[in-house]
Amino acid sequence: MTDVAPDRLRHLVARLEGLAAQRLEAQPRSPAADSRARQLADHLAGHLRVRANSLDAPLLVVILGPTGAGKSTVFNTLAGRPASRTGVLRPTTRVALVLVHPNDREPLLEGALKSLRLEQLQVVEDSSIGAGVAIVDAPDIDSIEPANRGLADSLVEAADLCLFVTTATRYADQVPWSVLGRIRQRGLPLIFVLNRMPPDENDRDEVKRDVRRLLSQAGMEQTLDSGVRAGSTAREASSDRPTDEAVADAIDVLGIVEGDVEPAGESLRRAAIAPVEATIAHLRENHEARLALAAHALAGSLAGLGELLDQVADDAEHEAIDVEALRRVATHHFDRGRETLLSDVNRGTFLREEALRHWQRFVGADQITRFFSQGIGRLRGAITAIVRPATAPVTEVQAATTDDLLAVARSHAAEAARLTATRWSDDPSVQDAIAADPTLWGTSPGFDARLRSRLESWIDGITAEIAATGRPKRELALGASIGVNALGTGVMLATFVHTGGLTGAEVGVAAATAFLNQKLLAALFGEAAMAELIGSARRRLDAALTQTFEEERDRFDRLLSPVGQLAELAADLRAASVDLRALADRDPGR
Repeated sequence: MTDVAPDRLRHLVARLEGLAAQRLEAQPRSPAADSRARQLADHLAGHLRVRANSLDAPLLVVILGPTGAGKSTVFNTLAGRPASRTGVLRPTTRVALVLVHPNDREPLLEGALKSLRLEQLQVVEDSSIGAGVAIVDAPDIDSIEPANRGLADSLVEAADLCLFVTTATRYADQVPWSVLGRIRQRGLPLIFVLNRMPPDENDRDEVKRDVRRLLSQAGMEQTLDSGVRAGSTAREASSDRPTDEAVADAIDVLGIVEGDVEPAGESLRRAAIAPVEATIAHLRENHEARLALAAHALAGSLAGLGELLDQVADDAEHEAIDVEALRRVATHHFDRGRETLLSDVNRGTFLREEALRHWQRFVGADQITRFFSQGIGRLRGAITAIVRPATAPVTEVQAATTDDLLAVARSHAAEAARLTATRWSDDPSVQDAIAADPTLWGTSPGFDARLRSRLESWIDGITAEIAATGRPKRELALGASIGVNALGTGVMLATFVHTGGLTGAEVGVAAATAFLNQKLLAALFGEAAMAELIGSARRRLDAALTQTFEEERDRFDRLLSPVGQLAELAADLRAASVDLRALADRDPGR
């Protein structure tokens, strides 16, 4: 056995760490998915990377258990002094207390404990203990503080050996068994300590049998390997024990009788926990024993990590489906809002009559109307004599049209946002983000300014296109007879009001204005050129409105991970799981 794991393992761990980082960057959408993603990242950083680099790094023995189980009392006993204050409010409910030999401090802080913040740790150096094994008194696994539970979970992922402490009255609690489930999954070697056992031996035996039964049903017999303890013999694996009770008989559980403590109450009597003390002492004194336990813990991690990788991949795949469903909701509402807006634009129903009357008076002056009746040729020949730029209400009509179009666009965009936010707020994965940003229930800040700028650029583009429609017409447009701005206003209005499709309440001012406006434009440009100008203006307006609505929808899209990335990540995780299982079939210590 060497102290360096194969290059293949190191490369795989580095690859997995990259995938774990991607998973966390994708912001898992449920607490359970987030917990699994963090388990993966913590386990890779705290254990697999360390063991992939060296089996000879200091072992990390973590003492876990629920509130008041006596973890600190056990810790003090193993430390040989009251290093951790006992009691519900002891400091170890907030930080992890780490007992190390001075030589092991840096290797641990740069290895198994590197991903933890220094303020989460209280390191106690003791040169009197043997090097090679560090003991950690972890926060309560059922702490009411999420940060404390998170720290305990991270330590589970970094540990080489777990000393699980609970009591005769609390061993069946749900929270400890959820943590034990993770210990089973990652194949972490385990010593199970039942504290505060009843004084009667028969009662103690009954409690132990029930605990063993539960452990066996939970599949814990592989992690509760009695061979990890000094001086004990490996339990026999026998195929003629088919029942849970029979298998559980082979699982050893250390029981500590209620009151079996030193007078000061800060530690247990040494004899009460002698098997555990012997295990720790044996590991500190025996380099080969430490390597064997490290290799055993690594093998368990490799064997159990595939299951976690598959679960994280499942999470990513399910999220890709959920994300796509949410994205379709947003796309539906904003596309519908945009289509309704474009329909309003095409029919000109949003325009106020006042602006239309201004333009109708300009293009429907008595002389122009008389020339209309006499034919387009007569009008085209006399246009310079009867139409003057100074008489065109360009500024008033353009301003009113821009304001009206902006108002109707804002209304449809706000309604699309409201409908999307309402639907999304029912989804637990994004409801907090929706609630935290009230602007998602309406148009975004700066909506009016952005759209107004686009509309102004759109109008400028119309006049520029008029000036470039051909030399004869350019000379006409640029001449003093009518002016580019006036013609541009006419084309602008023609995109909203036109002679086709006007019915019911829309006839009247809109129909009359459309008729006269189009007659004037046709006289100046010809029917084909006029249609081309109006069509181009409509296309560019559609593009400006579509871009604005896409920006409004993108506010929601930014709350979601890209579906393609999630699907690709899931596939990469599954491929890595296959490679990991192939590697787990080999002895990682060879």
